[in-house]
Amino acid sequence: MSSTTQHPDSFQSKSTLTSGASAVTLYRLAALEAALQLETPGLKLSRLPFSLRILLENLLRHEDGGSVTADDIKFLAKWDPKAEPSREIAYMPARVLMQDFTGVPAIVDLAAMRDAMRELGGDPEKINPLQPAELVIDHSVQVDEFGTAHAYDLNAALEFTRNRERYAFLKWGQTAFNNFSAVPPGMGICHQVNLEYLARVVFTTAPAEDGTVTAYPDTLVGTDSHTTMVNGLGVLGWGVGGIEAEAAMLGQPVSMLIPQVVGFKLTGKLKEGTTATDLVLTVTEALRKLGVVGKFVEFYGPGIAELPLADRATIANMAPEYGATCGIFPVDEETLNYLRLTGRTDEQIALVKAYMTEQGMFHTAETPEAEYSATLSLDLATVEPSLAGPKRPQDRVLLSGAAASFAKALPALLGPAGNKSVERQMVRWEGEGGSDLSASAIASPAGGDLVQVETLPVASLTVAPTSVQGRFGVDPDKYLDHGSIVIAAITSCTNTSNPYVMIAAGLLAKKAVELGLKTPPWVKTSLAPGSRVVTDYYTKAGLLKYLDALRFQVVGYGCTTCIGNSGPLPTDVSKAIEDHSLVAVSVLSGNRNFEGRISPEVRANYLMSPPLVVAYALAGSINHDFATEPIGFGHDRKPVYLKDIWPTQAEVSATVASCIDSTMFRTQYSTVSDGDANWQNLKFPEGDTYGWEPDSTYIRKAPYFDNMPATPADVQDIRAARCLAVLGDSVTTDHISPAGSIKLNGPAGKYLLEHGVAKEDFNSYGSRRGNHEVMVRGTFANVRLRNKMAPGTEGGVTRLLPELTGMSIYDASVIYAERGTPLAILAGKEYGSGSSRDWAAKGPRLLGIRFVIAESYERIHRSNLVGMGILPLQFEPGESAETLGLTGEEIFDIVGLKDMLDSKFAAGKNLTVKAENGTGTTLEFPVTVRIDTPQEILYYQHGGILQYVLRQLAGKA
Repeated sequence: MSSTTQHPDSFQSKSTLTSGASAVTLYRLAALEAALQLETPGLKLSRLPFSLRILLENLLRHEDGGSVTADDIKFLAKWDPKAEPSREIAYMPARVLMQDFTGVPAIVDLAAMRDAMRELGGDPEKINPLQPAELVIDHSVQVDEFGTAHAYDLNAALEFTRNRERYAFLKWGQTAFNNFSAVPPGMGICHQVNLEYLARVVFTTAPAEDGTVTAYPDTLVGTDSHTTMVNGLGVLGWGVGGIEAEAAMLGQPVSMLIPQVVGFKLTGKLKEGTTATDLVLTVTEALRKLGVVGKFVEFYGPGIAELPLADRATIANMAPEYGATCGIFPVDEETLNYLRLTGRTDEQIALVKAYMTEQGMFHTAETPEAEYSATLSLDLATVEPSLAGPKRPQDRVLLSGAAASFAKALPALLGPAGNKSVERQMVRWEGEGGSDLSASAIASPAGGDLVQVETLPVASLTVAPTSVQGRFGVDPDKYLDHGSIVIAAITSCTNTSNPYVMIAAGLLAKKAVELGLKTPPWVKTSLAPGSRVVTDYYTKAGLLKYLDALRFQVVGYGCTTCIGNSGPLPTDVSKAIEDHSLVAVSVLSGNRNFEGRISPEVRANYLMSPPLVVAYALAGSINHDFATEPIGFGHDRKPVYLKDIWPTQAEVSATVASCIDSTMFRTQYSTVSDGDANWQNLKFPEGDTYGWEPDSTYIRKAPYFDNMPATPADVQDIRAARCLAVLGDSVTTDHISPAGSIKLNGPAGKYLLEHGVAKEDFNSYGSRRGNHEVMVRGTFANVRLRNKMAPGTEGGVTRLLPELTGMSIYDASVIYAERGTPLAILAGKEYGSGSSRDWAAKGPRLLGIRFVIAESYERIHRSNLVGMGILPLQFEPGESAETLGLTGEEIFDIVGLKDMLDSKFAAGKNLTVKAENGTGTTLEFPVTVRIDTPQEILYYQHGGILQYVLRQLAGKA
């Protein structure tokens, strides 16, 4: 609702609430309930899940008779939990949260929109965030140096050197746009900063002309899928693509169907030896099996009282992994305790309590259970120590079965060059005294006769990224094996936000060091806290020195390994992996372990709690059986088992209570916007429009508005389309648009070399998202992508049709563009799962892809495809490219789309696709058009959401 629109207040809900010495305006749900009971006696809003009450207040406050009507409010108030979603609503979040990987392209788009607005004869100043937009620079730090005292300083310096141009662009954005602020690099991960500092729980407006202040629930959308972490605080928010976030910033409501809500009842209490990470992996597995894509998940039951806020945030963070739009907990006394701990003001905490109580949104033991679309339950006492992998977060494995699980998965993990007949034995690391690699016979790299390995002394436990052999005098060929752990990272917002699992990792490290254990040299170790408060409490607890002793030095404050910024492996480790086609392993306390994401050289990746990361780093292999095998050998060569060093819950709780206080949070966040000297001294351009540099390899003007007409052309049928790739199930946005390293010999690497960028300065795809030329060349360039049109290969390759010539997907798209051939993708189930990556839609659009036909889609990616003008189509249930006999070599026609959209699906959402196989035989099969809301029809008709918004702001739509 615009500021000039009169609020009808159809239900006389506008009122005043006194909190402390202040009075605020609010829109009372109780008044709405009373008004509705006149026509529906007995109606109770307490039957609604908390998440829907937040949506209901949002509609009530934004009622304008147009985008939000009284009927919309009534419909949601009378929500039928069993009904299939059908009613579209306009939801207006209070703010937008971004990180730099997704934030830079968003600001690039806004800058390009200002140029386009001027060309359309409009006012460029209209391209300005109307809602607060908060960006945290957290995704650009890379683990180049590790295991040394100067790891943090070197990585921070390299980060700034590589990203100076991007950071200058963001500083320009701070001055050019209103309502836009950026937290400088080195402060933490956006979701943890959001949880500890940015989240208000209850938002208030600036005083109006008459001095009134309106209070309402804090809500948001974010350009990172793990925006849901703040759901643990009772704040409703979820991840959207950058293009949707830009529209929200520009005042466009989020168009959404009223969702179904799944209730997840928690009972009991976690038993000794289990962690919040074990719990969230169990929850993820259960919800994936149930199927919650496009649904809200809400946690309830007596068990939530047993979970500290940090544990709730851990569970909420993983909502994208279990497929839900959000995973929310109610606001209760624990929420207030956390706000108090993290340094929020007494006035804000009092307002949260008063407002939420008044609105019936404050949870107590007496709160009645809401109605849900479906429910499931979990007794926390049944949770077992777990990890997840080797490819997906929902693939939970009991700790006791990890080695057997890896052995079972190994044949499928071996790449095209892998030798499945090779059997090798791991060399045991025995860490006595100065440590040695000892013993035993292992098979030679070629799988031939057994050879004896001599004992090799190690003088230091400091490893440089360049070479293990150079520092340690050891030969990686003699100790690396299938299953060797080459990366062990305590990383990511999921777990570094949780002091209980972080303290557990520190206590485990302390016991390990005191017993004489050390980390094998082939393990690349790292500690990347999500907040500087973590190192404050580690230092106060006296634990940091023990993590340092195991080479878990702080490498940076940001999203490192989990986003693919794990940095290079030591050169000889890398060479051993390549020479022998080894399936090396990473273990990380993150939330994502998709193929090719963590490191292009690591084929198996396992998610686990921080203490388990340390334990596996000590063991050195995923094949280790902690129940029967010692984790290592300590003083006097005594075997040490995991149970000997695992901290008790009492130890963890006592340490947390003694070493964490609100002063730490207040101190750290009092200067969170200042940045270091590099940030403060950074020069940046001035002006309301950006001065694009034609030679820049980081920031290029977005091409989506080039030659854009004032009014959109009619939707056209798609004829004579060719398939660019045929993909299987669980193709992630990492497969479509990787965030990690850029291959030297790929199209993007060649482009950078041609533009004078040295290999060591390539940085990552994520850091170059402001340059569409790099990103389009990196689309479908994941090293683990398997295109069925190019059998026996991995990576971004295809065959040009009809010639059947093998080449890169990008090079083929260029030739197709010259021929005027529209392109398509065929895919399996869960297409586009993973991060809310707008480049996974932008890249395909720039490649010339006009439509995708998949068996099913992940929520955010489907929305992003529509937002970029790509048509998402879905096979009928039980059908697939395989069952229909489609090879990708067909010529495809799609007709009748214009009439369907013009009629707003009056005759249904099914189209017929015609596929001619080149021999004159045509197959016809039905598909469902996955444009899900009337608003999305408008976006698609305009060629994309940004084009629609731009025309609307220019008065052309």
